[in-house]
Amino acid sequence: MSAAYQNRHVLEDHISGFEAEPNPNHLAVVRRPVIFSVLGHGGQEDWTLAALKAMPDISTRHAGPGEWLAVSETLGAESLARDLAMLDASRASFFEQSDGRVVLRLSGPSVRRILAKCVAVDLHPQVFAEGQSASTLCCHVSVNLARTGPDRFEIIVPRSYAGSVFEEVMEMGREFALTAGFAD
Repeated sequence: MSAAYQNRHVLEDHISGFEAEPNPNHLAVVRRPVIFSVLGHGGQEDWTLAALKAMPDISTRHAGPGEWLAVSETLGAESLARDLAMLDASRASFFEQSDGRVVLRLSGPSVRRILAKCVAVDLHPQVFAEGQSASTLCCHVSVNLARTGPDRFEIIVPRSYAGSVFEEVMEMGREFALTAGFAD
């Protein structure tokens, strides 16, 4: 007997009913991001970070001491794994996190006010600059928060908590007419 499996995003049912034209404040769920955790071995952290920043088509997010998330929407998992495998194995290790993480992208003029309700990070542009990221709590869940544009942030959340964080962020954004949908 054969079984046919359907690939469904964990937030498919949560977004159902929210499909609408995006308002200025919008939460976009990235359907298939590629995420790898990269660890710099002792004393090799600077080398590892420089090697990651030199790689095309990835965004590097600080996740902890000597640890980064390599995130891509353009590369496939196999392609990024090949690129990471070319790093010196005595200096860095990596493993894929794509199936265990969800990327939520918040954008709009009120994004800082929305996030201020659910994260304990100073989001002022002079403090939390573009390209900066931090591991923090969002809606009582451990996440990686990154500023990716002037009024744009990404939250990388564990898959099992994605529904809870999604619902909480939507509630926090209700007064700002926050809309949601899948990213194109």
